Amino acid sequence: MGQTLCRLAPEMGFDLVSSLDQGDDLVAGLSRVQAVIDFSSHAVTAQVAELCAAQDKALVIGTTGHSDEELAAIRCHASKVPTVFAPNYSVGVNTLFWLTRKAAEILGSDFDLEVVEMHHNLKKDAPSGTAKRLAEILCEVRDLQYNNDVQHGRHGIVGERSQREVGMHAVRGGDVVGDHTVIYAAQGERVELTHKASSRETFARGALRAAHWAITASPGLYDMQDVLGLK
Repeated sequence: MGQTLCRLAPEMGFDLVSSLDQGDDLVAGLSRVQAVIDFSSHAVTAQVAELCAAQDKALVIGTTGHSDEELAAIRCHASKVPTVFAPNYSVGVNTLFWLTRKAAEILGSDFDLEVVEMHHNLKKDAPSGTAKRLAEILCEVRDLQYNNDVQHGRHGIVGERSQREVGMHAVRGGDVVGDHTVIYAAQGERVELTHKASSRETFARGALRAAHWAITASPGLYDMQDVLGLK
């Protein structure tokens, strides 16, 4: 993602002032920029957010897999600078988020809900941040709790599926950039919403679009739905 961002930034009208990797001096690079895009690791995102807040720099966060403590730190620092924090920066995926909510509202409680995602074999976290957000949207519509009602895979004699259950399934293999499907299954019919990414450019272009938007935004925590005007 870092390489893709660096390649596309000039094409989208950005001056790439600094590109940093593990061990580089972030503080020195920050002094010359208006916005930072972080696609490094969840383990350092809170530190990046703290430095951006201290130097009044807009921040776009593309890392996933954060702990509750890391999320709390990100929210705290976002009160000082505009921060876009999204599980996926693809315009298509954010359209999927919107459609997922609308379909759940329209179809109602008679439909069982399942989320299936597939990524390349090097991905470290599961489920993906995008899949988690899809399940969170379904839980919001159904008045469910993610930690209590999302079922991560099934094994053994698990009994009949409960009406409150949201199934979550992570598949890993090959070089898959990212596939996500939301399944609504009822008696006699099934609705499926699917997004498939074939290039990381979709995520990079969205993140750069978010950075351009964040530069003029007020301090606060936003997501890609704000950037695209879907709220």
